[in-house]
Amino acid sequence: MAPVSAAEHLILVRLSAEVTIKSRRTRNAFMRRLLRNMRDALDSVEAAGEITSEWGRVFVRTSSPAALPALARVFGISSLSVIDRTVPADLDAIEAAALELYPERVRDRRFAVRARRTGQHPFSSKDVEIRVGAALDPFAARVDLSDPEVTIRVEVRNQEAYLFEGRTNATGGLPLGVEGRAVALISGGWDSAVSAWLMLKRGIELDYVFCNLGGDAYERAVVQVAKVLADEWSFGSRPRLHVVDFGEPLRDLREKTRESYWQLVLKRIMYRVGSRIGAELGAEAIITGEAVGQVSSQTLTNLRALEPAAELPLFRPLLGFDKSEIIERARDIGTAALSEQVKEYCAIAPGKPVTAAKEEAVAREEARLDPALLETAVAERRVLDLRALTPSDLVGPYLFIEDVPEDAVVIDCRPAAQYRALHLAGAENREEWDLLRGYKRLDRDPTYVLYCAHGIQTAYLAEKMQRAGYEAYSFKGGLRGILGWAEHNGRPVHGR
Repeated sequence: MAPVSAAEHLILVRLSAEVTIKSRRTRNAFMRRLLRNMRDALDSVEAAGEITSEWGRVFVRTSSPAALPALARVFGISSLSVIDRTVPADLDAIEAAALELYPERVRDRRFAVRARRTGQHPFSSKDVEIRVGAALDPFAARVDLSDPEVTIRVEVRNQEAYLFEGRTNATGGLPLGVEGRAVALISGGWDSAVSAWLMLKRGIELDYVFCNLGGDAYERAVVQVAKVLADEWSFGSRPRLHVVDFGEPLRDLREKTRESYWQLVLKRIMYRVGSRIGAELGAEAIITGEAVGQVSSQTLTNLRALEPAAELPLFRPLLGFDKSEIIERARDIGTAALSEQVKEYCAIAPGKPVTAAKEEAVAREEARLDPALLETAVAERRVLDLRALTPSDLVGPYLFIEDVPEDAVVIDCRPAAQYRALHLAGAENREEWDLLRGYKRLDRDPTYVLYCAHGIQTAYLAEKMQRAGYEAYSFKGGLRGILGWAEHNGRPVHGR
């Protein structure tokens, strides 16, 4: 291997155990996919690098500091180490390099030396450990093989020896893509994101299906969660988000079925949407975030009553997880902060929901619905290429509104004098700065429509509120826009 320049890093990549134990044919197929995913990871952080594969090890030569954290998120890798020095596979050369590199790292600390060796050499791994340990012992507190504070590692592979101390744990699992494709029902909350991640770790490529019950602000929150999974954990694939407008199916459900069954019927028609989209994509399963007993629809009896609605195998990776375990995993993945802001739109049953439903009873309720509404919703869905979305794509389309929904709270954010002179009847007056400081004290349930002179300041306010979990919008065109809407809809205006 060519020497590493001062500006470059040589990263040793260790494969996960589940890759290394496969048969030669399967392992070769897994390695091809892993290398492809690694190249995509480097490209995603604009890290130029050369990848060299050997049996059991992969080396990455790069000058980018962003390469290591990106590679640590590639499934199929167990750990990584930045090589401190590469020398010939010779005991004297190894000892000299260790004496140059590590005296200060072991000074007055307990240390150990671990060596591994591949190939034919006139020395053993134990010889390396004894030689390097003896050389560094005068600088250290002592050798401690059971609980060292510092571990110096030497890996000898054929004609070269690699010395390093640091070790970055990676995610393990199987290379993404080696186990086929599925669709994941995603709501933006902790559960669905963690469930999807667990299946990514098992090598399953995912597309996401989002049944939108809450409008543009809800969609934006879900897109942000899905984009973390796509950008940070889906190297080697191009996951898409299928946005299905559930307004009409939900209205139909509320009008035709009993309230106590709403939650279960909603889940069943979501399964049907996932099945239809999955079948179009050639998916082999549907992934959900359900856990036994977490909410009323997830009792064991209810889960059994729900399952026949799925026309593809239904996987529930979180069945045995506690909520605290799910949230902790979401923090590790990077979705927790976003999921925490997502309002609960799926809990639609206002009274006492059924907790021990018979499948036949739920099916009878579902049979009252118009199946054409579901077919139309699937056919008219929007499909987003998650990794292609830019920061502006995540903001602009979801901030502005051109209609005032029924029961929305309208807030005029102009100065009080301008408000008194002219404003939409029923609008509250909260000046921009006052609202910016106090919006977190507002009730989270209503939809908020904000307007100012031109719609610019309220776009910023709406974005802040959406990030905090509120459904808030800026009226497009500001004062002129909302006055035009009022005239068109016969809404009174005060102050003229």
